[in-house]
Amino acid sequence: MIKKAPNPIDKHVGSRVRMRRMMLGMSQEKLGERLSLTFQQVQKYEKGTNRIGASRLQQISAILSVPVSFFFEGAPSGEPGPDGGFQEVTGGASYVADFLSTSEGLALNRAFIRIKDAKVRRKVVDLINAIAGEDQVAQ
Repeated sequence: MIKKAPNPIDKHVGSRVRMRRMMLGMSQEKLGERLSLTFQQVQKYEKGTNRIGASRLQQISAILSVPVSFFFEGAPSGEPGPDGGFQEVTGGASYVADFLSTSEGLALNRAFIRIKDAKVRRKVVDLINAIAGEDQVAQ
């Protein structure tokens, strides 16, 4: 039996659920409890393995204190791209959402926001660019 790949839009919505849940410091177990689901079901939603229905997405948006539209920001357009996949609405910026939905991305973002001095923030960005290598910055 061939396993069907998750729909790119379902994956995107799931990753946005994960990102917001992590931003709030909420566990999969806690979100599952609030939805009367197991954490395994929440995992499947976040991976896009299981599609989130409209009423469930409305519940999730209320629990995570964001409008339903939040989950679709930057989603693939649904229009077939040149390779047969879906095109990105935002020109490929989904890597930002992917990064922010990791624990490292979230921790870095939270720490960076706490830096009040704009010059220091700029120096941090310059340091990261230097560590990453200038040739990679243009990507």
